[in-house]
Amino acid sequence: MTDWYYHLPGQGRVGPLGADDVREAYREGRVQRDTLAWHVGARDWLPLDRFSDSLSLDEIATPSPAYAAPAAVAGDALDRTSPYAPPRAELSETGDYHAAAGEVVYAGFWKRLAALMIDSLVVTVAYYVLLIVAVIAFSIGLSDALSGSPGSAGAAQLIGVVAVFAYPIVSALYYVSLESSATQATLGKMAVGIKVTDDAGRRMSRGRALGRWASHLLCYLTIYIGYFMAGFTDRKRGLHDMVAGTLVVDRWAYTAHPDRQRRGLGTVALVLLILGGLAVVAYAGILLAVAIPAYQEYVRRAVGGG
Repeated sequence: MTDWYYHLPGQGRVGPLGADDVREAYREGRVQRDTLAWHVGARDWLPLDRFSDSLSLDEIATPSPAYAAPAAVAGDALDRTSPYAPPRAELSETGDYHAAAGEVVYAGFWKRLAALMIDSLVVTVAYYVLLIVAVIAFSIGLSDALSGSPGSAGAAQLIGVVAVFAYPIVSALYYVSLESSATQATLGKMAVGIKVTDDAGRRMSRGRALGRWASHLLCYLTIYIGYFMAGFTDRKRGLHDMVAGTLVVDRWAYTAHPDRQRRGLGTVALVLLILGGLAVVAYAGILLAVAIPAYQEYVRRAVGGG
């Protein structure tokens, strides 16, 4: 018999149970489709809905909303330290956590913006390193061409073409490889504590990750409105997330420790946003410092010339 466990907010892990016991708990309303569950052989804790086929949940008539099921009944094995539980099944009951065990905390616009600041910096630095190398190689090739070395001019031109397309290539390799990896997150997302999943909470395939990266083009075509959609849409999804069927969630979502999810920005994201805001203000100040004297000089000349 396969041992099953499920987790109830405020109570802890319930189990081990048989599949019939889990179905009975679902029938009586003690667990719902979004209740986190695990069974022997499963890799991670997942919403009960993900086990719908193996438990035949669709065939079970659930109680009406007026039904008030008890929080626990005799026979439920409420156990936080079961020796039968998997190593990753231990769910902490303490700590400064901000979410109930059965819910998913989605990453909002500002936290995603903070992650993007780091990721853009990483990709930009990598691009300029390649660009400098390409320019040096191009210069060497051009020098050889001027000295009459055969084939050097063509090689230099090829390097120049590669340099033009280096940014999208670097960007694609960075986002696709990291977001489809075991971390499910780029360096920026790891820093602020979020990750990318498919719309069922699973790790993305390389193909889906590539599709998500390519769909960012739609956000550019909508003058970045596609990105702002993450601030007010269901499940905090941007246009590219909707197209690719992905979610950006707290790093502890869909894991054995859902209680560790945090709703707030967090220290790293807050510091990044403050620094970014100061940088924008400083840049605007520099532009004004240059533009205002230039405009005043223009007006003075116009008046003097008239």
